[in-house]
Amino acid sequence: MSEVRLIESPSELEALFARLRREPLLALDTEAASFHRYTDRVYLLQVSSRWETAVVDPLVTRGLGPLEQVLADPDIEIVFPDADYDLRLLNREYGFLATSVFDTRIAAQLLNEPGVGLAALLEKYLGVRLDKRFQRADWSARPLSAPMLAYAASDTRHLPELRDILRAALEAKGRLGWAMEEFALLDDIRGTQPDGEPGYVRIKGARALKSRELAILRELFAWREGVAQRADRATFRVLNNEAMLVMAKQPPADLTALKSVPGISADQAERRGRDILAAVKRGLEIPDRELPRIERAPRRPFDAAFDARLERLKVARNRLATELDLQPGVLCPNGTLEGIAKANPVSLEGLGQVTELRRWQLRTIGEALLTALKDPGAAVSAAPAR
Repeated sequence: MSEVRLIESPSELEALFARLRREPLLALDTEAASFHRYTDRVYLLQVSSRWETAVVDPLVTRGLGPLEQVLADPDIEIVFPDADYDLRLLNREYGFLATSVFDTRIAAQLLNEPGVGLAALLEKYLGVRLDKRFQRADWSARPLSAPMLAYAASDTRHLPELRDILRAALEAKGRLGWAMEEFALLDDIRGTQPDGEPGYVRIKGARALKSRELAILRELFAWREGVAQRADRATFRVLNNEAMLVMAKQPPADLTALKSVPGISADQAERRGRDILAAVKRGLEIPDRELPRIERAPRRPFDAAFDARLERLKVARNRLATELDLQPGVLCPNGTLEGIAKANPVSLEGLGQVTELRRWQLRTIGEALLTALKDPGAAVSAAPAR
């Protein structure tokens, strides 16, 4: 394997992918900087064939244009250590979509590996230990040190070999078809779109606040977003969620009180204290009629029959998961079981209409789930893995 190359110009990028487009398999990974920056984006791309590894700096190559054709080529298998995150990032920033993906995390889940992350898999199967110093490195900083580049390259350098090992294990267990179905779903991944709910409401604990407290949280959140966005700085580095919740419930009246808030350092209070107190004051001064109120979804009407069906499905799923040596949520997530319990199908054909259910799940445990729906006392066992 050749040394890692750092690609730092559009011409080098074009030349790299002109070679790599001839390969049947490539490994990809990205480095972002959400721990440091407000806007998460691709700050580094690592790519490996079976013969070479390169690290691309998209800040100087004017993006990653040639990658689009590679991702869209069904004849080139792309191996990711966690495709969902990378594909969302690439789609949001560049509009790229994938066509033929192998995800080592999904493969490991279907093999019931105790550790499904890249570091755990590389250590178990290849004896490679990743350098944990750079797990939260600031990949937006330049220049990148030689150890950082070596760490980044290690994320993809061994992926082709790891893919071969995991694929063979899936095939031996009769689960390669399961994995291929799961991989195919990655082709449609898009960058996460805002769901319309205000950001401050999504903070853990916000829904338990009273209206006045929620107003204070909203003002603090808006202030923090503005500061973080202008500085392109991760929001928690400006003001963390826990401190905002404390201030929403117990509004500080002055700098002395602000300094006693857990999570507020003396330096932070001195530099930004007046702005924070001004945000709190704005929340306190909002007229009662204008206070924010959280619209709560109506509770599902109590349905004893539905609850009984769902419980039977969970019991059956858990037993099947033990037989198949899988985590219950991997074999069939609770959300899928809820969809089945709601539809209450009476045949395999009807069960197949449940949109949440995968084809491999239908083939493997469909009959057992139907039995659990129909007969509370029936014994359930898994069909042979296929």
